[in-house]
Amino acid sequence: MVTSEDQPATSAPVPTTLANRYGGQKRALSPKARRITGIAALATGIGFMAWISASLNTETVTFKDIGYSTTDATQAEIDFQVTKEPGTAVKCAVKALDSKFAVVGWKVLDIGPNPADATADGGRTTAHRAVVRTESLSVSGVVDSCWIPEANK
Repeated sequence: MVTSEDQPATSAPVPTTLANRYGGQKRALSPKARRITGIAALATGIGFMAWISASLNTETVTFKDIGYSTTDATQAEIDFQVTKEPGTAVKCAVKALDSKFAVVGWKVLDIGPNPADATADGGRTTAHRAVVRTESLSVSGVVDSCWIPEANK
């Protein structure tokens, strides 16, 4: 059997330290840099809290479609509820749709302020009916949107 002579082992790699491989330790932030970072974080936190506070303080208007009826090819009735602060006037846009979801009638309604004792929830939620003229037979009627006019804000 023929065998080859043993080969000498390759020399071991030069030992490297982590500092040689990845660089030395980074310096800690100076006291001035820490102070600036802390002030920036504090200012960011205060700004965030102010933004949250302001967004919670704004008045909101919500609406809910209740139903619709089509009296003929020229008119539809849309029933809906609006929830808002009792003393706030709002505007709501309602639309009548045909079988292909095309808008065949549109109307913007002014909804005035309510007395606080008008409903069981303190005058916040009120029911409304909009009579909308249509250009063809409608098969559906919905509230598109409600908003607080700029003059009331």
